[in-house]
Amino acid sequence: MFFRNLTLFRFPTSTKLDDLDAGLQECALKPVGALELSSRGFVSPIGRDGEELSQRQGDAIWLTVGGEDRLLPGAVVNDMLARKLEEIEQTEGRKPGGRTRKRLKDELITELMPRAFIKPSRTDALLDLEHGIVVVDSSSRKSAENVCSEIRRALGSFPAMPLNPEIAPRSILTGWVAGEPLPDGLTIGDECELRDPADQGAVVKVQRMELDNEEIAKHLETGKQVTRLALTLDDHVSFVLGEDLIVRKFKLLDGAVDQLESTDHDDVRAEMEARFVLMSGEVKRLFAVLQSAFKLSAAD
Repeated sequence: MFFRNLTLFRFPTSTKLDDLDAGLQECALKPVGALELSSRGFVSPIGRDGEELSQRQGDAIWLTVGGEDRLLPGAVVNDMLARKLEEIEQTEGRKPGGRTRKRLKDELITELMPRAFIKPSRTDALLDLEHGIVVVDSSSRKSAENVCSEIRRALGSFPAMPLNPEIAPRSILTGWVAGEPLPDGLTIGDECELRDPADQGAVVKVQRMELDNEEIAKHLETGKQVTRLALTLDDHVSFVLGEDLIVRKFKLLDGAVDQLESTDHDDVRAEMEARFVLMSGEVKRLFAVLQSAFKLSAAD
């Protein structure tokens, strides 16, 4: 398991997690009901063969929020509703009113839901107890917040808050592209997004291009600011960092993966645990760099 995106939140390192396992069991995923559109809860990070709802290695905890969603396309419901309304109009010689339309639609949904396909999903999360951060494998802040809500439901209280930088991230990213020194270990990649700060201003997206060139310099001279930037940390991980401080396209490089390949694992479970240890270590190193570069405030 390797995360592909990192949305980070901070929580006080004093937060008590003694009842975490019991809370996870209480909030385990239940099959979506016949008349429910969705269900959310915790599942084993290891997969279907796993029983534990968390995996802990040192001060890192791996959690997984599972989901089941019934797929009931609105187009199908609307088409069947139109047929029923047309039938009523032909047999009774009148057009059904709004209340009748709503009642018929509710009846159709109730009839169709038990037969709708169920789509499973899972979203992984890492709790770093040392630094007080939650890392969710999602580029959607809303989805990541939903995972924090599930953790809060399991614990009863979980004050996780978005990262709070003291310096505007786009000013830091722009400075790096303009030639200001980067933190130790960071190097600029070949992708960035530049935006005119004015409302509805121009947006320039650059991929597979050296960013230290005249074209990029001219964009910066006209006042455009960097809102996304590809970076590499110590030849171990590559990623794209946005001004929202969401890490996208997170990828472990050979420098990190070689450590995994040099170990011997007899089964899938042991390999997944080793991957988690490797990934959590790289995420912690990356967070330390971001914390210093953007002056991230600690959670109260």
